[in-house]
Amino acid sequence: MPQPSAIAPLHPFIFHTIPNLVALQTTRTGGVSAAPLNSLNLGSHVGDDLAFVRENYRRLGAFLGIDAESIVTTGQVHGTEIAVVTEPGKLNGYDALITNVRGLFVGILTADCYPVLIYDRRTGASGAAHAGWQGTAGRIAEKTINAMRDEFGSRPEDCLAWVGTGISGECYEIGGEVAARFSSRYLKPSPSGEGRQRLDLSAANRDQLVEAGISPPQVQCSEFCSFRDADRFYSYRRDNGKTGRMLTLIGLRNSD
Repeated sequence: MPQPSAIAPLHPFIFHTIPNLVALQTTRTGGVSAAPLNSLNLGSHVGDDLAFVRENYRRLGAFLGIDAESIVTTGQVHGTEIAVVTEPGKLNGYDALITNVRGLFVGILTADCYPVLIYDRRTGASGAAHAGWQGTAGRIAEKTINAMRDEFGSRPEDCLAWVGTGISGECYEIGGEVAARFSSRYLKPSPSGEGRQRLDLSAANRDQLVEAGISPPQVQCSEFCSFRDADRFYSYRRDNGKTGRMLTLIGLRNSD
């Protein structure tokens, strides 16, 4: 088994004052997976040795001081279905997870799509959403806030949100069919021509969070790009599909 480098996740500054909150996006460093999935691959569906994936989760749990079994993920399908998480386990068919159970951590796997984290400072509820172009077009960020309101009584004005690292607008070229699903304010003509556009999914998700009622100063966006920053992030597009997955998770630790 390869010797791992240090785990070095992104810790969103927007959440830094919340006691006992775990909120982060992993980078590709700190695990044991072999190339081209090196090293902290957390996706079990990408052709990796499952023993390596389990070890990566174990190492992440040890780094965070939590049980890896308390991290709940879902087999994502690029839809807008949302699951209310009340116990540990692996789900399937959802693209957003919400919980108000301490000691559970809901997570989204990405490698160019955008992860969105939401935390309700009043109720302690958390949400994680998977926002590729399809989820963003389906307004999954807004729907996740609405689901937290319906299930936990969350109010947008009490929430903090983070749009994590995905493929930036400068690097994300799309065709006309996808572009037609988005407002022109998120599009720029691509230098490659032929009617192709560049799409800013980060801005689209940020605006959905604001339109759902979260105050703009309470929304933060990652400044990184999964495609451009190859040493730090996996990218499905850059690596032609042969790549790992980052995990973006959120949840409250059990009280000390």
